[in-house]
Amino acid sequence: MQEILIYFFIAIGLSMDAFSLALAYGTTNIKLNKIFILSLIVGIFHFIMPTIGSIIGISVLEKYITNSTRIVGIVFLILAVEMYLSRNEEKNGTITSIYSMLVFALSVSIDSLTVGLGLSLTEKNIMTAYIIFALTSSLFTLCGLLLGKKISEKFGQKATVIGIVILLSLSVKYLL
Repeated sequence: MQEILIYFFIAIGLSMDAFSLALAYGTTNIKLNKIFILSLIVGIFHFIMPTIGSIIGISVLEKYITNSTRIVGIVFLILAVEMYLSRNEEKNGTITSIYSMLVFALSVSIDSLTVGLGLSLTEKNIMTAYIIFALTSSLFTLCGLLLGKKISEKFGQKATVIGIVILLSLSVKYLL
């Protein structure tokens, strides 16, 4: 039971980026069906990425990925610029294709790659952890998108500006 609780707290930590980014994207008037699909994809990525981390091994990770947090910061910065540039376009959010959903999911789940690596070296029952990561991140993404959508309905264009500020803040956090 204690192990499950630990996994759940790790999952919350991993899911906070997904929630923040989902909150930002929720302000862009994303369609409800895309909200559910994106939440599912994020959950799948939060299962796949730590699994890949377990497979890769520590030596490969040290050779090729020196600082994954900087990569995440750059991705968030690119997403903020994209959201800023498309803020006045008449479309239902900037999540318009499966490609943009995959980029979104990758950007919020890359940190789970290294968590998977660490857990594979120290823990038993890691598949349970990965399932908890997937479910938690999917739920956090869903909540962030729905909350962002509500904020957007209440505050209109100002909500998109809030979303851009959230993305910029996240990018600065990861780049520094």
